[in-house]
Amino acid sequence: MKNTLIFNGSPRKNGNTAFLIDELTKRLKGSSKIINAYSCNISPCVDCRFCRTHGSCAVNDGMQTVYQDIVSAENIVIASPIYFSELTGPLLSVASRLQLFYSLKRFQGSDILSSKRRNGFVILAGGGDGASERAVATSKCLLSQMGAAFFDCAISHNTDQLSAENDLSVLEKIKTIAEIINK
Repeated sequence: MKNTLIFNGSPRKNGNTAFLIDELTKRLKGSSKIINAYSCNISPCVDCRFCRTHGSCAVNDGMQTVYQDIVSAENIVIASPIYFSELTGPLLSVASRLQLFYSLKRFQGSDILSSKRRNGFVILAGGGDGASERAVATSKCLLSQMGAAFFDCAISHNTDQLSAENDLSVLEKIKTIAEIINK
């Protein structure tokens, strides 16, 4: 059974990003877990550098469980609305805690993420006149920090005119991503 970890950067429980996540998860075989950046009570990195010498994070919150979820995941999905051509702030705050994996590798010589292959996927939703390239690039960087190779991306980029629910091209892409994950 495949294990998929999804980072949800949306504040809206019934918005376009949530809809796309739901479309993906109902097609997945295996288990999936969603980390909701707006409600997970995970603090951002405070750059205390504790992880450099101790191999763990000094901030004791929900991220301790997320670290284990990342290690055990076979697939990681970053899903977010696009705000000013970027992922949402709370998602980036959670992602700042990925510093632990960098520090483990760089300062402790421990690459705990290299023991298995992880596939990475990106789901974005946005309207207005912003572009998605920066959000995709940031997502690829974050996936890499979690030991996941970028595989595919689904973007609904006119949600101010066409909801994700009615965006047939993004729905087809979600279906393709689910098929890839389920292989």
